[in-house]
Amino acid sequence: MLSAGRKTQGAEGLRAEGLSFAYRGKPVLTEVGLELRPGEWLALLGPNGAGKSTLLRLLAGLLKPSAGRVELDGQPLEGVTGYRRGQTIAFLSQNGGYPEDMTVEEVVRLGRTPHLGLLKREGKEDQEAVEWALEQTQTRPFRHRLLPTLSGGERQRVLLARALAAKPRYLLLDEPTAHLDLHHQAEFVALLTSLRAGGIGILTVLHDPNLALRADRVAFLSAGRIVAEGEPRTIVTQPILDHVYGPMVRVHEVEGRPVVLLG
Repeated sequence: MLSAGRKTQGAEGLRAEGLSFAYRGKPVLTEVGLELRPGEWLALLGPNGAGKSTLLRLLAGLLKPSAGRVELDGQPLEGVTGYRRGQTIAFLSQNGGYPEDMTVEEVVRLGRTPHLGLLKREGKEDQEAVEWALEQTQTRPFRHRLLPTLSGGERQRVLLARALAAKPRYLLLDEPTAHLDLHHQAEFVALLTSLRAGGIGILTVLHDPNLALRADRVAFLSAGRIVAEGEPRTIVTQPILDHVYGPMVRVHEVEGRPVVLLG
């Protein structure tokens, strides 16, 4: 173990305590402790199969832990209603599937479902939230297009807009930069910077450590355990990368800033 997970401090936040999960008897996560605070960006790194996506699903309340618990602002997540979870926590998975006859705007409107319930009709606040989400993700120009007509990057931005339309306090993103070119990756980082300045807590699963260096904190997950966690410049180091990825990933200094490269 290179570093221990951060201990709980105060009630506000989305946190895992002693979180374990097994699938068909095979351990996936073991005693994970992690905290996401409002107004910060936490990047989660680790190799394939480390349990990163499973951890996000547990934090979103989509899976039940084998042991330990998840707390939402000091309250056990299992005791929070589905509507409140949906209003507070937005989760963007790697593979969000929607009917092919839905337009971009219709998909984004689904983000307002937790606020509407079964009988409440959409109002001005809901429409404003949809327009805001379209604007933030620059998807407004193709709001009337059908999903099959979009590129992979465009579809990724639409799914992010759906998550934002909920106006959540915590945003959980599983590989959100997949399918995005360099231009839209830069815009994505700028968007996250704006969202965290607005008080949203953001947890992103990433494969690129260089993007993670822009976050407030970085956590490394390896073999189902948090093995290191802290500020990017102090935690993205050669010993930790060797431990998590092996010796083929190197840290270099470029103009006084760390850059992670292969070989």
